[in-house]
Amino acid sequence: MPHGSLPAWFRAAADGGALATRPPSAVAARHPAPTAERPVAVSRAPVSWSAVLPAAVGVLAVLVALSPWYGYYRDELYFRILAAHPGWGYVDTPPLTPLLARAGIWLFGDTVTAVRIPAALCTAVTVVLAALIAAEFGGRRRAQVFAALGTATGMYPLLVGHTLLTNSADLVAWCAVWLFATRALLRGDGRWWLAAGVAVGLAVYDKHLVLLPAIGILAGLAAAGPRRLLLDRRLLVGVALALLIGLPNLLYQAAHDWPQLRMAGAMAAQSGGRNRLLALPGQLALIGVPLVPVWLAGLIGLLRDPRWRAVRALGVAHPVVVAVVMLTDGRIDYAAGTLVPLLAVGCVRLEAWFARPAGRRRMVVAVTANAALSTLFVLPVLPVDLLGRTPVPLVNPEARDGVGWPQLVAQVAAVYQGLPPDERSGAAVLTNDYGEAGAVDRYGGEHHLPPAYSGHNELARWLPPESANAVVAVGIAPERLAAAFDRCTVAGRVDLGAAVRSDEQGVPITVCDGRHLPWAAVWPRLANLH
Repeated sequence: MPHGSLPAWFRAAADGGALATRPPSAVAARHPAPTAERPVAVSRAPVSWSAVLPAAVGVLAVLVALSPWYGYYRDELYFRILAAHPGWGYVDTPPLTPLLARAGIWLFGDTVTAVRIPAALCTAVTVVLAALIAAEFGGRRRAQVFAALGTATGMYPLLVGHTLLTNSADLVAWCAVWLFATRALLRGDGRWWLAAGVAVGLAVYDKHLVLLPAIGILAGLAAAGPRRLLLDRRLLVGVALALLIGLPNLLYQAAHDWPQLRMAGAMAAQSGGRNRLLALPGQLALIGVPLVPVWLAGLIGLLRDPRWRAVRALGVAHPVVVAVVMLTDGRIDYAAGTLVPLLAVGCVRLEAWFARPAGRRRMVVAVTANAALSTLFVLPVLPVDLLGRTPVPLVNPEARDGVGWPQLVAQVAAVYQGLPPDERSGAAVLTNDYGEAGAVDRYGGEHHLPPAYSGHNELARWLPPESANAVVAVGIAPERLAAAFDRCTVAGRVDLGAAVRSDEQGVPITVCDGRHLPWAAVWPRLANLH
């Protein structure tokens, strides 16, 4: 399709807003090509705090207000358990997110809102970082506001802000590393590499994926320059700081046979290549389809705009990160952290276009449409009875698996309380995954249930007591237990209602008694990593 026939919205995104309205000679006159003798400087803009902070506070207020709707996601229930056992790391996650859950519970009580307040704060901080990145690239008030609002209405930022996930703090870390690298490159101040190194070192205590933007930026410097920075003393010190700060976590990994690598391998094996197929199209949905032209404008600008020659490495970093995710069969959200900075840069590049009434109206429409779609698919606004009859559970597993946990525990308790008293006194509760175990941990006290045990991920380290000769098992096929017990009977199946499409719907509740094998021999059959 000829360039001139493209819709104005996409043409502005490709050409950079104001640059599309001037003849090439005018563009060249204003932005002469950089040379070794005459680099093109970018004047950063003052941060419009009076406009940016309301966006951050607004999204924080919305996320906190909606936090108790539906219920815990399975990962949040798991983090509650890990929070009671602090350590340098776990089989499937570093320690920071469980510590955030512990802090929320300590400050605000043992509620779903308390667990989610740290996640909401992370998204609010991300909104501010997006505006700071826009200001660093010279974006004035309008660009900063649209960068903040675009981030605040993005599907992925709202998702990790509504539900406490390891991705919640990870998104903050990626944006911080991006901001510090931008300052180091645009300002020519290598001290910001030290800040980037500190950010990476701290972030490995949340998620090791923060190494991806670091790798992407270094690869970008090697490919697009300035290559001399690869030997810059301050960048090398920044790398050393990252390694030094993250060393205890790395030592934990080494001492435990690199469980994060085994976890990544297990997840890739279970994907069956599906993640690789979804990696590229998934990029279009992470921020939201209405804002795709904006972040594409940012990516194109980083790769082509002469004003930003000094930061071209950041433009190269995004495709490098996506390529690594595809090659390793990682999930589509593993590359999401670069999209918020690209969105901010796109807002700067389109700022002059926003200044025109037509451009401003289109951007307002795009942000509004993005907010509506993100709210519908990410936030708990639909009635639970309606949720299962919509496509939302297919798109958003956090919504699908955020309902029904109290009902599940009540049904397990009914089976447990129905056991003969002598059998019940020596019975344990087993679960197939950490979500079920976390639900029993959270709600089991109301029904006088004993602690739950599971072979899933970190929980596999904790065996049931040898005095437990009978079990009430949730979600575990009877044949997996039959060899260890004299009798196994399916006592019922979890019924959360036809409208709920949770993964727990219909799983068996099995009663086994007469254990004749030690738990140490039974447990390897129940342990699973995914």
